[in-house]
Amino acid sequence: MRMKKRKGIKNMTKILTSKDLRKRLKEKLLEKIENLNEKPVLAIIRLGQRPEDLSYEKGLTKTAKELSIPVDIYKLEVQTKTIQLISLIEKLNEDKKVKGILIFRPLPKHIDEKEVALAISPQKDLDCINPINKAKIYDGDVNGFIPLSPKAAVMLMEDYGYNLAKRALIINRSQVVGKPLAMLLLNRNATVTIAHSKTENIKELIKKSDYVFTAMGKMKSLDRSFFTEKSIIIDLSIGIDENGKLCGDIDQEDVNDFVQAYTPVPGGVGSLTNLLLLESLIHE
Repeated sequence: MRMKKRKGIKNMTKILTSKDLRKRLKEKLLEKIENLNEKPVLAIIRLGQRPEDLSYEKGLTKTAKELSIPVDIYKLEVQTKTIQLISLIEKLNEDKKVKGILIFRPLPKHIDEKEVALAISPQKDLDCINPINKAKIYDGDVNGFIPLSPKAAVMLMEDYGYNLAKRALIINRSQVVGKPLAMLLLNRNATVTIAHSKTENIKELIKKSDYVFTAMGKMKSLDRSFFTEKSIIIDLSIGIDENGKLCGDIDQEDVNDFVQAYTPVPGGVGSLTNLLLLESLIHE
């Protein structure tokens, strides 16, 4: 049963929004773009019409328009074959105006993702799926293309002045979030634990951690019973609840006025990823 908020109790939970940081990043990016001789082109490849992809595409194209960055969207059928997808990628690799390629994932099950990852040029691999770019991250080189959600999460926390050299729990073991995030945190001397769907005693791990980075994709599944009053939670998930509203893993209404701090959905980590992706287009 959800606890009701007591009247007269001041909200002590800090909500870590990205509004101010996003504004500053956007201003810097606009200045960079104004000094370019030629605008870089972003190529987006989408198979089918998953609601999550359409939502991401809408937000990304809106941000690109604000920055006057041209976007080419390639809308393919779900039934598209691997060889057809790779053919398109190879054409975009050769197009000198295209500085970055983004392929919406997960791809349909019949697509060979390994072949797709090998096909994309490492120099245009915005989402870091090519094995060459992945290898750089796991070797400790995080200065090139890296998955954007982990990058945004760390950037937001550091902007608020948090020292990340503490105990960090990551609830995700994917190559898109969990593993690259672990490398970013290790580079900042964090003591990192990775949890996943098979992890036992997850509540105990959460309560012992200074920072909890969650990307389970289980909407509103983490209520206050998982945390302590000292918990600082970074929510990297994004989904749609039963009312059609964006939300993350955290039950924000329940943890508010209880935990020390959390990043909201929307308005937190996800709000930075579009800008960071477009920023990564500008490279030598």
